Amino acid sequence: MLLAGIDVESLETSRDTYVALLRGINVGGRNRLPMAELARSFEQAGCVSVRTYIQSGNVVFAAAPSIALNARESVGAAVSARMGTDIPVILRSVADLARVVDENPFLDASQDPRVLHVGFLADKPSQDRVSSLDPDRSPPDEFVVRGKEIYLRLPNGMSGTRFTASYVERVLATPATFRNWRTVENLLKIATG
Repeated sequence: MLLAGIDVESLETSRDTYVALLRGINVGGRNRLPMAELARSFEQAGCVSVRTYIQSGNVVFAAAPSIALNARESVGAAVSARMGTDIPVILRSVADLARVVDENPFLDASQDPRVLHVGFLADKPSQDRVSSLDPDRSPPDEFVVRGKEIYLRLPNGMSGTRFTASYVERVLATPATFRNWRTVENLLKIATG
């Protein structure tokens, strides 16, 4: 299967490669967590080939599916306890991430990738919840929900939108964390590298 130009079925080393996305780490001087410490937490949970990307809680690792799910829970609990607040850990397989890149409805030759973002959701929201998102909440911003992702086109950037994580989480009733398009593409490169 070809996703984002990658033959996912032929990626022997990526079959059990995952990306963990933590919400609210090292943002605006809050929830400070060294990436080396975060990587060690995943290693202690049984993950291997652990790599972090930038300082905002992006971790690429290899593990059996059961270990990956266990790591999501144990690392999430440990980081939340350390921070004194709930820090969701959202997990995607390398195939999931390739699908996210492949299916971005706003990515075309005329679109500036700097205005594109993806909200990764912990759970797939119901259609009723998706219909409750207000398309006129933050003009000229646009969004499309597909599965467990919300794709955003934000001409004024994340700081200029009213499509905040708290709004999306409240309306869709699931934890969410956002990444800019460059980060999404780079995480896929790291995961398939």
